[in-house]
Order: sequence, then C-alpha cells, then structure tokens
Amino acid sequence: MIRFRPASGLFSVIAVSLLAAAAFAQTDKPLGAQGSAKTYPKLTLDPREKHFSSIRQLTFGGENAEAYFSFDGKKLIFQSTRDGKACDQIYSMGADGSNQKLLSTGTGRTTCAYFLKDGKHVIYSSTHLGGKDCPPRPDFSKGYVWALYPTYDIFVADADGKNPKQLTNTPGYDAEATVSPDGKHVIFTSDRSGDIELYIMDIDGKNVRQVTNTPGYDGGAFFSHDGKKIVWRASRPEGKDLESYQNLLKEHLIRPSTLDIYVMDLDGSHVQRLTNNGKANFAPFFTPDDKKIIFSSNMDDPKGRNFDLYLVNLDGTGLERVTFNDTFDGFPMFSPDGKKLVFCSNRNGIAAGETNTFMVDWKP
Repeated sequence: MIRFRPASGLFSVIAVSLLAAAAFAQTDKPLGAQGSAKTYPKLTLDPREKHFSSIRQLTFGGENAEAYFSFDGKKLIFQSTRDGKACDQIYSMGADGSNQKLLSTGTGRTTCAYFLKDGKHVIYSSTHLGGKDCPPRPDFSKGYVWALYPTYDIFVADADGKNPKQLTNTPGYDAEATVSPDGKHVIFTSDRSGDIELYIMDIDGKNVRQVTNTPGYDGGAFFSHDGKKIVWRASRPEGKDLESYQNLLKEHLIRPSTLDIYVMDLDGSHVQRLTNNGKANFAPFFTPDDKKIIFSSNMDDPKGRNFDLYLVNLDGTGLERVTFNDTFDGFPMFSPDGKKLVFCSNRNGIAAGETNTFMVDWKP
C-alpha cells in the first residue's frame, strides 16, 4: 500500500513532507535491525486518548507499518524495512510481538500483506519478479509523489512464506490487497484500466470485477465485518488538478496531498463521502460494530506533517479525534474480537524516522 510514513515506503527521515509523518514514504536507507524494549522510554498515553488503555510496543526500531491481524487474532502480518534491507519486506509476529520472522522473498519491494481466513496462507504484493533490487525512488523534483511501481503483483504463499504463487498477472500496478470476512474474496488496487481503481477477485485470483469507476486514485480498501460494505481512500481531482493527476499517472506516479475517506456497498453502489477537509485522510477501518470508521489524517496540523487517528460515523457526522501525539499515528485495525486496536506510530522512538507497531486495549 503506498504509505504515508516517516522513513520509507511513503516515510522518509523526518525530512518531513507529507510523508514524513504519514505512513507512506519511500527511501532506500534502512534504519537498522530490531532493538530491545530495554532501550526504549517508558510508554505513556495522553489523558485525552480516552479510547486507549494498556498500551504495548511490539516492534523496536526500523520502519514497521500496516500490521494486520490474522482471522483468529493470534498473529500479525506487517511490512518492515530492517536488518540491512533497503526496502520493505513482509514479516509475521505473534499478537504480543513475539517470534518475528521474514515471510517474503527478501528481494524487490513488498507491501500490503494480509492473512487468509484458513490461517494457512498469506497474500502480499511484491516487485521481485521485476528484479531483485529495490525499485528506484520517485523523482521528487516533481514535488511530493508516490510511485506506483508497475512491477507490483499480488502473491499468495504458505503461512511461513514458502511456495509463493502469483495471483495477478496484468501489466501495471496491482497491490493494496485485503481479504473479505468470509475469506472468499480479495479487494485490491490496480491501474489496469488506465486509471487507479478498486477491483474484487475470488481468493484464487479468478472472476475479477471492477467496483470503482471515477477519475482519481482509489485504494487502501477494507471490507466491513459483516461483508456488506467497503471503506477506502480516494482522490477526486478536477480541472487542472485532474490533468496534472493524469500526466503523473503516465509516469506511474501520484501526488497524495489530498485524499478523502469513502464508503460504499459491496457492488460499488451507494457511495458516501465521509471527509472533505482538503487534507490527507487514509488508512480507514470499520469499528467492531460497523457503525463508524477509524482513520488517520493530518487535518489538525496546518503544516500537514502530523497524523492522528479519528473516528467518524458512516454518514460523515460525529468526527472525533482519538490520538493526541505530535508525530505520526496510522494504520489502525481492530482485533477480531473488537477488544484491541493495533496501529503504527512514530511515538516513543529513539531514532529519527523510526516507526513501530503498538497494541492497545480499546474502550468504545
């Protein structure tokens, strides 16, 4: 998933641009191996973070993002730049942070991993068939842009990372895949139509169908827990902004300065826009009761560098700020039982650009 983040993928070293605090950045400078909890400050919560209790840090060093639960809630799968690697690879760990291990091939760049419901397989996107090296970073002379690497394809592998099998084989960008609650379908982002749209396919890669069809970027989608709705992030450029968007897209680039959160029914109907603040809103996920969306946004930072978590109703009302941290908070996901929330943050770091994974007990 193209990510806003301070130090890789869409993260950079607190060279703070939108990415520097978002959770999508792209840098080829690794931050190092995982450290020890003993070397980190004691964790504290802001008293205003009233939905959180019992915060625990699961990773210690490097760039760690997009940590998502297995269907049984016992494991997390995530992407990380660590251990001397120049760009993100896919790892798994226990829900308590234990037993962290590499799942992807260790070559190319990877993103957006998810467990399958059977507990025996995982999916993720990778560029490794396009080359063993990390693909080049985008040209920032064009401003702050994300690269949509055309060598990204979606793969399924055994839960230990063995036997990777290609699920998509269409020219262009295929990534940002997540799995439906019944385990039968995958929603993903692709530019195969000439624009960046959302698609749903069967878990084996068959029966692909397009579910968005509006000019602009559509991505980062998740299913509701009841499987009836989809939430995602999107841009809707118009006029000269649309022309600029289309010109960048020809170079496999997008500019993510303005993204909004949308929900729709599973078939693409009844689209509802939830944010309209001119900022970068991303990483949406349904609350356990499917009545609200939790997401990350820089809406309260005039400089656009600090991202916090927010809640909003499905009709766009009832906006509530959840985190009060002066760095980046993003990629929230609830545990299957709804009792915990995992997210990634720059909080409590000991190195510039470091992003770690945190778990909290959730108080509705």
